[in-house]
Amino acid sequence: MLAALFVSRSRVEKMGKQQKRDRSNLIALTGAAALLAIAVNFAISAINNKHRKKKGSNVRVNLTASQILKLAESIIKKSKQVHDAVASVPLDKVAYVNVILPLAELEAQQFPLIQSCVFPKWLSAFEDVRKASAVADRKIDAHISMCRKREDIYRVVKALTVTGDGLSTDAKNFTHFLVREFERNGVNLTLSKKEELQRLTANIDELSMQYIRNLDDDCSFLLFTDMELEGLPPEFLKSLEKSKDGKRKIILKSHQILPVLELCKVGSTRRAVAISYGRRCEANVTILEKLIQLRHKLARLLGFANYADYATDVRMAKSSSKVFEFLESLSASLNDLAYRELSMVKALKKKEEGECPFGMEDLPYYVKRVKDQQFRMNFGVIKQYFPINLVLSGIFKICQDLFGLDFKEVEGAEVWHPDVQLFSASDLSSKGLVGYFYLDLYSRVGKYAHTCVIALQNGLLNNGSRQIPVALLVSQFEKKVDGHPGLLQFPEVVNLFHEFGHVIHHICNCASFAKFSGLRLDPDFVEIPALLMENWCYENLSLRLISGFHQDITKPIKDELCKSLKKWRCSFSALKLKQEIFYCLFDQVIHSTENVDISGLFKHLYPKVMVGLPLLEGINPASCFPRTAIGYEATCYSHIWSEVFAADIFALKFHDDIFNLQTGLQFRNKVLAPGGGKDPIEMLSEFLGRDPSIQAFLDSKADTN
Repeated sequence: MLAALFVSRSRVEKMGKQQKRDRSNLIALTGAAALLAIAVNFAISAINNKHRKKKGSNVRVNLTASQILKLAESIIKKSKQVHDAVASVPLDKVAYVNVILPLAELEAQQFPLIQSCVFPKWLSAFEDVRKASAVADRKIDAHISMCRKREDIYRVVKALTVTGDGLSTDAKNFTHFLVREFERNGVNLTLSKKEELQRLTANIDELSMQYIRNLDDDCSFLLFTDMELEGLPPEFLKSLEKSKDGKRKIILKSHQILPVLELCKVGSTRRAVAISYGRRCEANVTILEKLIQLRHKLARLLGFANYADYATDVRMAKSSSKVFEFLESLSASLNDLAYRELSMVKALKKKEEGECPFGMEDLPYYVKRVKDQQFRMNFGVIKQYFPINLVLSGIFKICQDLFGLDFKEVEGAEVWHPDVQLFSASDLSSKGLVGYFYLDLYSRVGKYAHTCVIALQNGLLNNGSRQIPVALLVSQFEKKVDGHPGLLQFPEVVNLFHEFGHVIHHICNCASFAKFSGLRLDPDFVEIPALLMENWCYENLSLRLISGFHQDITKPIKDELCKSLKKWRCSFSALKLKQEIFYCLFDQVIHSTENVDISGLFKHLYPKVMVGLPLLEGINPASCFPRTAIGYEATCYSHIWSEVFAADIFALKFHDDIFNLQTGLQFRNKVLAPGGGKDPIEMLSEFLGRDPSIQAFLDSKADTN
């Protein structure tokens, strides 16, 4: 075990005691002080690191279009050579050194080169480079897909599982992972069944894309007078197109629908919008029915009872029945709180509109009205306390202190844009290099439009030697507005914490194989550390570290506002969760049962989950539920699953001491370091000292409400 990443127990205890002695200083430390501390640290490190080559990173930046295409060809050529060599091993001669080791080393070596070819398509300022990167991505992806279907490789790897060859536990896990991957691609099927699988996959892909195209191409709209849109802000109304008779055009897209449902005072307008939005693209219902049939056929072909069992087999949940148990238990536990929340909004509607039925279309409007009355939160004012540089310095301070890390900017590093920064992360105790991460935070033309973390090089620890992980955090913040530093909306602050949680997870990985590295994990597990980090956005001490009024950063956000943000976070959380659970249950039912009446299922399931609230007459959400079409089919539950585990970890381990270094190091070593090389439930149980539970998640909602 690498000394640079694991601090001895005595060292942990000593650092923990020192931390307690310094707690009074920490409490007084505001965002300004955090910024100063980080700035001094970076200034010193800049002198030491100037012009220093980043050791351990094989990521290549600023490749030209021709260099990208050439590198892609060399990657494919080398990969084919290694796979051909492995395939040529006689079945009675298979061993770790001639089968698993070459494949594992190939993946570790080629991943940063592949990413060097691929990530420019999202971030390069040059159109020719973005196009070349996209071409390279398609070529490499096609080659990798072909390799995963090679029967000659499968036979060799499968033979090794029979002989065993004295494999270590990690090597066995890697070998079984490869076998499972081959078999989920149908490599072990007969020729006729392979052909059927290929047809099914092609049809599923086409129908999924058609479903999404129908939604994208839909241009439906409704027309309303200004009176019918009462309550909407003037700037929103001005942004709407007008018809010839002067009415405002509301396009049935979320960016225009959500403001109407949340802000419009006219109930008939909200209802008309909700009905039209909920039944657009009605042809998609037939497409979804066909998709479900094909998915079940695919699952049975691969040996599963249904598609939901196929999808969950490689996840923490392991089976559809476990998902149902989880969702139904959570839903039942939320009933009392959801009833109380629903009673509040019904009472407000009765007060404002008289005796008229309360429908699902009223939820967004009246939930917002009650929350506004309870908290009177002005997020425009709150935003002024979160200059981006201050937030970032606070995040660095929190993560350094909590996980025993030391971040330093690598001055003079080669980057693809002047706004991009590269940082190294070292172990605070041993000073050993842990990893690198790039920050590409500011908006520009041609750049990927969302916030995410991209793994550029996977970490691995083998025989005492460690490949250094490299991550990239991408966002679209405004660097300056009217000459002043950019300010973050509070949800953007939370999102930045979330994504930085992924960065920490990736760079702290110490798995034995690159395939099990930081972000290449069980999808039910990979979001847990990132969701855990969001909790620091709602605690007084940490909020003071990341905040400061933009005109005087020595003035952090007030404690009363911190408390209000924490209460606001969970206000009406039961109804919100119930709606998510409803969609998750729908997704799970249609993918675990055949010949389901989709329309009937919606009408039956919605009032059952939503404590008696009926489904709006005339809508069929199946026509506009893209998560079931592509990307999250039979796995919509995963985000709630991760939220529950993250809440359990925070409540048990961090709630009473959010800056406890000893606990942070335990989390780093027991949960982040193993990556995908260890069973997630086993990792979490070992860290928690008991089996994970949903109770802490429920308590956090009930206590706040």
